Amino acid sequence: MFFKLLIFFPLIFYFGKRSYLAYDEGFYALQARWILEKGNWTIPLWWGDFNLDRTIGIQFLIAKSQEIFGENLFAAYLPTTISSIVMLIITYKLHEELIGKKFAIASPLILSTTFLWFDYSHLATQDLIYSCLVTIGIFSIVKTNSKKELVYISLFGIWIGLAFMMKTFLVAVPITSLLPYLIKKKYIFTSKYFWLGLIIGFTPFIVWSTSINTFLDKNIIFHLLDKFNNLSKENTFTNPFYYYLWNIPVTFLPWSIFSIIGLVHGLKSKNSQGFILFYFPLILIILISSFSTKTPYYPLQISSIISLNAFIGIKYLIEEKRFKFLFIFISSRVIPLFVVTIIFIYFLFLKATINFNLRENTFLISGLILFALAWSFIKKSQHSSKMISILIIGPYLMTSCFLQSGLFTDRSREIRETMENISSLKTFNNRIIKVDKSSIINTTTHSKIIRIALLTPNLGEGIDNIKSLKSSELAWSIFPKEDQKKDTSIKIIYENEVIFPWKLIKKI
Repeated sequence: MFFKLLIFFPLIFYFGKRSYLAYDEGFYALQARWILEKGNWTIPLWWGDFNLDRTIGIQFLIAKSQEIFGENLFAAYLPTTISSIVMLIITYKLHEELIGKKFAIASPLILSTTFLWFDYSHLATQDLIYSCLVTIGIFSIVKTNSKKELVYISLFGIWIGLAFMMKTFLVAVPITSLLPYLIKKKYIFTSKYFWLGLIIGFTPFIVWSTSINTFLDKNIIFHLLDKFNNLSKENTFTNPFYYYLWNIPVTFLPWSIFSIIGLVHGLKSKNSQGFILFYFPLILIILISSFSTKTPYYPLQISSIISLNAFIGIKYLIEEKRFKFLFIFISSRVIPLFVVTIIFIYFLFLKATINFNLRENTFLISGLILFALAWSFIKKSQHSSKMISILIIGPYLMTSCFLQSGLFTDRSREIRETMENISSLKTFNNRIIKVDKSSIINTTTHSKIIRIALLTPNLGEGIDNIKSLKSSELAWSIFPKEDQKKDTSIKIIYENEVIFPWKLIKKI
């Protein structure tokens, strides 16, 4: 398995320059920075205030990784990277258990090239880590066939507590989706090893909640419930019930159609394979569709199962003579032509409006060309194993190019380049730059200041009002030029349209 993991190297590791998205990874990275700077490993902070709507799980992991391996971006992404690798291994093992050992590498390769998984495997958030834990839970329940399977029974208990530390009450969704299957395996809940595993899994949360409660007016669980209640009501992320009917096929490209075929095929199986591959994802989708808040990353927890279904769908289309000709025609002719058309449209109409640099354009176009070229080699006379290989090679080459382009890693390139220029100026060497919290007036300004703050070498405290800035001190603020005429003690010393509306100001 170790040598097989080397195949995934171009899909997982990127050593070029990185930058954060504002939400949610920049949010967590900034909190992790404050953990290291203030030595507070208990209370999640936000500009000096307590942030109690979530646990400190991912922030703790990012901070601990940076404490061990250095305060750099590679270390910040390491918890997600490790979880990505583990999830690929577990998907491989699930393929062996539910489908068979033959071509078991196909399912993790499919997983690694689905848009949703690939995107979140390069984000410093808890979503991929949580999904990895859910996948471990599915694998442990599949492997538990008797009371004697003590390791897997314990593991099924452990993942629940760890997943709760990552995403709190969301863990109820996969557990509820597994309940019909768990009823057949009642012996799990009567085993002391399950309860022992449950205690071990919840230990991080118990330790953290006990520590933080001494600083709060009410138990942390009530703050977490407040967040859950807000998400269950109408909010910014509220979407209609049918949201996932289109969102899942889009976010799991290019394997969506194959997954749907595999899902339907799983209905025919009456054993554990049928439940895990059909009923479990179906129940889970119904549950998350019933919840008011709907986001693209909620289905990430079933991405391994969707990948297994994609493999089954591919295998079915190749072996079924009624659909083989149509399948080959669409795959080898229609889709490559469609991709080439997209390339031409991009060059003729979109390139001038999208601010991609030479590296990004080169890898983006190369990836699309390699994908189209690979699938154009699919032929009716080919052996099924060779056909599956070609089908996977296309998206594999495309996503490998996408990663090396930096589009999935250097997500705030313009702000990063601007901040590098600012940091190189001698005027700002070793100077602490504070942040005017009163300037954070909407999501746009909040998004910008998160990314600016993360790229500020010596970040100071947040100040409530610009008037509290002392002589010669620097701060990021939205300070209108017309106000400068009224208050000549404050000077705008740096502004740039890339990081607009934030300006670097100085108290004279």
